[in-house]
Amino acid sequence: MSKKQFISRLLQIVIVLIGISFFTFLLTYVSPGDPVRHMLTASGTMPTEEAIQTIRSEMGLNDPFFTQYFRWVSNCLKGDFGTSYMLRKPVATLLAERLWPTLKLTIFSVILMLIMAVPLGMLSAVYKDSWIDYLVRGITFLGVSLPNFWVGLLLMLVFCVKLRIFPVISSGGDFKSMVLPSLTLAIAMSSKYTRQVRTAVLEELSSDYVTGALARGVKFWRVLWFNVFPNSLLPLITMLGLSIGSLLGGTAVVEVIFSYPGLGNLAVSAITSCDYYLIQGYVLWIALIYMVVNLFVDLSYYLVDPRMRLKG
Repeated sequence: MSKKQFISRLLQIVIVLIGISFFTFLLTYVSPGDPVRHMLTASGTMPTEEAIQTIRSEMGLNDPFFTQYFRWVSNCLKGDFGTSYMLRKPVATLLAERLWPTLKLTIFSVILMLIMAVPLGMLSAVYKDSWIDYLVRGITFLGVSLPNFWVGLLLMLVFCVKLRIFPVISSGGDFKSMVLPSLTLAIAMSSKYTRQVRTAVLEELSSDYVTGALARGVKFWRVLWFNVFPNSLLPLITMLGLSIGSLLGGTAVVEVIFSYPGLGNLAVSAITSCDYYLIQGYVLWIALIYMVVNLFVDLSYYLVDPRMRLKG
């Protein structure tokens, strides 16, 4: 990627963030529900209209829309995303605290997915139209069809309630609390990735260089791992970048089921309590993660594929 292209991508990120910040603030502004009323009710007090209006004025919630928006944007540029109405802590602090548990969950889920998807996908491609291929394709079809919340509840029933191997509530701090949430995410992802690996490997196996290498006496498994597999990585990297961005954004359903203290669980709590500052900060966080991960994916193409470096 040239310097001009890199600068262009950075400008695109800035423009998209501005647009997302505006529409996110607009949607929370026009959404029903009063955060002040929720905040006072959650504290155990019966709010009066006079008290609500007083607090709204102190918090600047009665100001015009653009006044509130530009004040929030200017604070965001300083690293201040506001203070959570419900948790009474800075939004940036809350997001930073939940990032590490979600990051650990993401890394573990991706590792489990790759351990399952890459060997199965390559086996399915090598033994195309055999019973192994049909078995792998049937398993992946079943894995894609199963919703995450059902898989998570089933794993919890078996390993937490019946066998009592793992804790029901995940603390996010130890290895055992991460196994079932990670496995739940990996099962769905591995089904999609197995199919993608199979398709990419089959396409490479039909290439002329594979036929030429085999004709010269090079062993098939050597060609498969040292030539076919590296050339099949580009579509896998693209999907991996999207999956990592999604996982870092927080997988709300899985985190809520296992009570995992990650970004997704935090987002659900913010939505149910009308915690607008926390919702806005979370959406900006997700958008930034997606765009940064996609930028690194584009940069990785030049490291993996020599043809792109020659083209550049």
